[in-house]
Amino acid sequence: MASVDECRQALHDLATRLDRHAEMPGKIDLDRTLACRITDLDTAFHGRLVGGRLVDLSDGDDPKAKIALITGSDDLVALVHGRLDITKAVASRRVSIKANPFDLMKLRKLL
Repeated sequence: MASVDECRQALHDLATRLDRHAEMPGKIDLDRTLACRITDLDTAFHGRLVGGRLVDLSDGDDPKAKIALITGSDDLVALVHGRLDITKAVASRRVSIKANPFDLMKLRKLL
């Protein structure tokens, strides 16, 4: 099981990667609150997706977040570091993403 610090670092790594991609043409126009809930650690993080970037990452849940990523700690780390395919993870229910259908289509481009 990954630690809370490893999950926090994975999310910061994801934010860094998204920053690099946001500079490319065709960036994703999405402004939504995001919560990442880690089921096996009983912890959460929240932030905002803005213009293809993940900003304002903080500890704690945002129950009103428009997008929620729910997963275990090891799966979060594997997903961020490219060892777990998001489509397969969602299909096998290792990862759950709660968002409206239009946001899900835009998110596919980010992930």
